[in-house]
Amino acid sequence: MKYITLLLTFLVFAFAKAQVSTASPTPTADQAVTILFDATGTPLEGTTQTLHLYAGVTINGQDFQNTPTGENAFFDNDPTVNPTFTSTGQNSYQITLGPTLNQYFGVNPSTDIITAIDFVIRNANGTNGNNPVQTQDYKLTIFQPGLNAVITTPSDNQIINLNQQITISASSSQNATLDLTVNNTSIANVNDQQNLSVPFTFDTAGTYEIVFTADTGNDVVTDRVQVFVPAATQTEVRPAGLKNGVNENADGSVTFLLAAPAKSSALLISSFTNWRPTLATQLKKDGDYFWVTVPANNFVANEEFLYQYIVDGTIKIADPFSTEILDPITDQFIKAGNYPNLSAYPMGETTGAISLATYLETPYQWNITDFQRPDNENLVIYELLVRDFSEEDSYQAIIDNIDYLTNLGINAVEFMPLNEFGGNDSWGYDPAYHGALDKAYGTPDKFKELVDLLHANGIAVILDVVYNQATGSSPLVKLWPDDSGNGAGPDNPYLNTSAPHRVLEFFEDFNHESPWTKEYVKQTLQYFLDEFNIDGFRFDLSKGFTQTITNGFGDWGARDDSRIAILNDYKSFLLDNNDSDIYLILEHLADFEEERILANNGFMMWGKMTTEYKQNSLGYSDNSNLFRSYFTSRNFDDQHLVSYAESHDEQRIMFETLNFGNPDNSSYNIRSLPIALDRQEALAAVQYSIPGPKMLWQFGELGYDIDIDENGRTGRKPVPFTNGYSTNADRLDLYEITSEMIKLKVKYPETFNNRNNFLELNGGLVKRIELRGSEFDAVVLANFDVTPKQISPKFTQTGTWYDYFGGTSLDVTDQNANINIPAGGYKVFSSRELNTTASTNDNDLSIIDIQLYPNPTRDAFKFNVPMQNVIVRSMTGQTVKTFGSNQERYDVSNLASGIYIVEAYDFKNNRSSIKLVKK
Repeated sequence: MKYITLLLTFLVFAFAKAQVSTASPTPTADQAVTILFDATGTPLEGTTQTLHLYAGVTINGQDFQNTPTGENAFFDNDPTVNPTFTSTGQNSYQITLGPTLNQYFGVNPSTDIITAIDFVIRNANGTNGNNPVQTQDYKLTIFQPGLNAVITTPSDNQIINLNQQITISASSSQNATLDLTVNNTSIANVNDQQNLSVPFTFDTAGTYEIVFTADTGNDVVTDRVQVFVPAATQTEVRPAGLKNGVNENADGSVTFLLAAPAKSSALLISSFTNWRPTLATQLKKDGDYFWVTVPANNFVANEEFLYQYIVDGTIKIADPFSTEILDPITDQFIKAGNYPNLSAYPMGETTGAISLATYLETPYQWNITDFQRPDNENLVIYELLVRDFSEEDSYQAIIDNIDYLTNLGINAVEFMPLNEFGGNDSWGYDPAYHGALDKAYGTPDKFKELVDLLHANGIAVILDVVYNQATGSSPLVKLWPDDSGNGAGPDNPYLNTSAPHRVLEFFEDFNHESPWTKEYVKQTLQYFLDEFNIDGFRFDLSKGFTQTITNGFGDWGARDDSRIAILNDYKSFLLDNNDSDIYLILEHLADFEEERILANNGFMMWGKMTTEYKQNSLGYSDNSNLFRSYFTSRNFDDQHLVSYAESHDEQRIMFETLNFGNPDNSSYNIRSLPIALDRQEALAAVQYSIPGPKMLWQFGELGYDIDIDENGRTGRKPVPFTNGYSTNADRLDLYEITSEMIKLKVKYPETFNNRNNFLELNGGLVKRIELRGSEFDAVVLANFDVTPKQISPKFTQTGTWYDYFGGTSLDVTDQNANINIPAGGYKVFSSRELNTTASTNDNDLSIIDIQLYPNPTRDAFKFNVPMQNVIVRSMTGQTVKTFGSNQERYDVSNLASGIYIVEAYDFKNNRSSIKLVKK
């Protein structure tokens, strides 16, 4: 279902088998330097294409200096810009930079000092900005001229097995007296040599320091590395009640628990071990779990600590159950201000993603602790992508514009995935750590603040979660990789080597029959409920939660009892451990019988109706039947169908209407913006009159008409607030009509959500909805044809009926007398006068007649009744003016021309929102 755009940058995730080195063990900047590259285990393994080097140098401590310049320098295949490698064998390549490194990079050695070469290797597919296949970000040390000494093997922090014999090798840049010591004991000494190699057996567990000294008589230089020899893994039963990851104990100690079936050993390295493995932080084994308890004196309350695991001596990972991670590659691209005071990555101490936790963290103080979730059958859900809601890509921007959502009237927000995903510019369907909140949009406390604010405004919070897949950067992949090191291997207890359904395979496919996957899903879901007070989940591609082998979309969608059992197990866990009113929504799109079973078991089902709504908007009767948007059409027992006209996954209906609307009536141009927007109003009138939960895709209420494929399907899209939408009266009319329909549905569910309503939504472009309630009835009519229509309203009773949007009334004596509805027009009639802005108590439906005049105005406006509080807001929800009580005149002369929302409260605290046009 999802097409993912990864972060396009020359810094990408590291691959375990990647190898780069220099031909000289002590390269200097005053010489030519040859780089050797072994492509085995990298994305370039087995390539037949030309390989290019994109390189810079570290000068005076600043990385990636003096790189090629130009708008698309990284993608330039000109060898004078990005030189090419020479193949020296299978997956082996080399390139020489000279005549000296200083000359090649244009560095003046009298003022600037090169200490490293920084580079990325890619193939030639980068022409014209297309995404190339590329390696990680590499760094090779450059030594200073003169005498240098380096230990070439083993490497610093290398893990060596107990009683393993290795060769310790070292080199000097000049002939010298060479000496090697291990833990202060000399193991070799030679005169007038440049190289030294000695076999050595590490027969005791612990830390070893190896020191190499080169002495010419005039100069003495040394190099040193530390290696670690683990003890034999100790078997011991873990303490009771532990969860995977970090556990804070009553005595202040912290226990780390790692699930690693079929693994032999595990080490904890961390900020409190100076990123060195120690015998004290070697994990004990309890079956398939590893654990270690670290004393309290290693931690400080409310201070962060960082950690990683080294499994079986070679696999370095962040905790699979991390609740937050640091990534040296992607974190640098978080937008300024979104994550203040982010912990610094320990550069030079370790590599790869690391886990971040806060010891004895002071809990967030929630303002709303008794939120009452709206009835799931009357939800109006706003699907929101934080990245594209504002230019800032932040939770704070949503907080700042909260009135935009509250004025719309929705009672739930569904956030597209927020768990740690690839890069910082994504839809989020490329998850790596399902229990960690991605840092791109803000801090965990900032998200809590947003949840708290939404709850304060009666809006529930639903998270879109992605448990069909994980990316190759997930530790669940790295622990049990395939031969390439980049995918899931056959022994992986969490992930399949390929998706059994063989249809839609994105990244690495979860095996939901595995108890390990079940544990992972349950713990990470529970974390978001406990930590962030969210109200439910939307499960992406839930049809993929199966091990049944199929051979096409039809087979994959057929009833699958094992899939039903898996989903019911997750539901039972969540409802048994939490409130029973948690929202559980499935993007299932499977066999009707299976959807019916799941819906009747308490799940809500995504009801995609994009094609049908689109056809009505375009003015074509084919496939325009909307009856499937009602739960009875699918034989559900309850109103558990979340029907929608648009989601993030479909082409925008306004884009389709503007480009492909029915041209048959030359005097009614569907493809013009005002008419296309009017037709969206008619869609809103129908959509929110159909009983049951509904979903609205972000900015559909403004007629968002940007091609879904602009900047790539999942690429960043223009934000309407800065794209002229907020000053377009026709778009604001659509916002207002959508808002009113949503508010009618939410405020009067006894009528607008009555399951006994009668819907004439079958064939043709004329729609009629009959809504019956104990207090009042309503009739909704819509004409999606390109010519006017005479429609019989079939009023449910005689007497006075009120035209909600027309502001008039009808004295009905003939319930079937035709009403003329223009092309693209609609009517909402009610048997009692309604008002969505007035407060109501005990079904008091009286209307407060608040009027604002003059409107439009150049300088000021007045009200027909006294007001105690008046707020003027921009269309983005920002407060621009406030006024106290009982003013005769409200001065807005200093406001720019445009559209504003005036929020007014009378002395009975009745609230009205009125659109104001400032000339």
